Amino acid sequence: MNDYGLESPRAQELIDAARAMGPALTQRRSQCKTDRRVSDATVADFEKAGFFKILQPEQWGGYAMDPQVFYMVGYEVAQFCPSSAWILGVIAVHNWQLAVFDDQAAQDVWTDDPSVLISSSYAPVGKVKVVDGGFRLSGRWSFSSGSEHCKWAFLGAVVPTPEAPFDMANYRTFLVPIDDYEIADNWDVVGLQGTGSHDIVVDDVFVPEHRTHKSMDGFLCDNPGNAVNDAPLYRMPFMQVFVRAVCTATLGACEGALQAFIEVAKTRQVGPNKMSNDPYARQLAAEVRASIEEMKLTMVRNFDAMMESCRSGEAIPVDSRVRYRYDSAVVADRCLELSSRMLKASGSGGIRKGSELLDFHLDMLASQAHVANNSVPFANNMGGMMFGEENLDYAV
Repeated sequence: MNDYGLESPRAQELIDAARAMGPALTQRRSQCKTDRRVSDATVADFEKAGFFKILQPEQWGGYAMDPQVFYMVGYEVAQFCPSSAWILGVIAVHNWQLAVFDDQAAQDVWTDDPSVLISSSYAPVGKVKVVDGGFRLSGRWSFSSGSEHCKWAFLGAVVPTPEAPFDMANYRTFLVPIDDYEIADNWDVVGLQGTGSHDIVVDDVFVPEHRTHKSMDGFLCDNPGNAVNDAPLYRMPFMQVFVRAVCTATLGACEGALQAFIEVAKTRQVGPNKMSNDPYARQLAAEVRASIEEMKLTMVRNFDAMMESCRSGEAIPVDSRVRYRYDSAVVADRCLELSSRMLKASGSGGIRKGSELLDFHLDMLASQAHVANNSVPFANNMGGMMFGEENLDYAV
């Protein structure tokens, strides 16, 4: 048995711990939305349970487990509080990404405290100037989820060259300490309010070379950090690991909506009968359950295949990587469509303030705003390859 996989005793302990947090997460959910941040108590619970360690290298006290373990934990959390699951996904996945940076970056962040957390905003909006030993970085980045819980940030920018002032092949992630940026409180949205996805503002700060990571290294699965972190986990393509962090909360929210729908069906009257006796309601519940299970199994299957390739030292086929990206991106579309149907079937009660169905629905709606959950470009790329064209996306 794989000691790092989904069937390992540690994986089951982590999943059980996530389920056990259900009552506390449900109780805190409303305040989380009002405060526009996940509570410190929830983040402390995640830390105590070891959730931030799942993808962290063992040399820093992490578990270095297979990604599907991490995402099944996030799925469980999202059933109770999608905002909490969202920041867990996008913060804890950075403990994987830091492992593929030059090892000096991890030493900068974790030497004094390996529990220090990193937020991010990867949009290529930063302005970069090449200088001796590194770069000068400026810019304003939106949607840095969970930033108030973090001491560092990953920020995206393209390094200009004389030949190509803006070429995404020269995209890098820049690692910046909190002393070098400001958090601009501007998160005012209709869903996922608790993620606290504020803007990050940087004004002409120095970033040493070792605190940058080239996206092309991530695409080729050959990173500076692999000199130290040589476990198969850290040979995964960067984007394959990251994108599931921004769709799994949506899948868990769909599960939460299904449970809310079932509770509504037990009491709502449809004419002379309870909604639970309505054939359409029963058919819809069955379809939602089957769809959720299918999407979960697809995620596990895809990571099983990728980890098998990484363990054998074989390259993951590009056409498979393209399909996996689409499989991830389409989750938000499918979940929102299923949620819309459950909301409609629940009648006027579903749209009242305080409706759990509506809360979960709006969280799923908000999740679609993330670029990684826009399935159209990934479908176009996949369809083009099926028709004989070359891959056009190097973030797969």
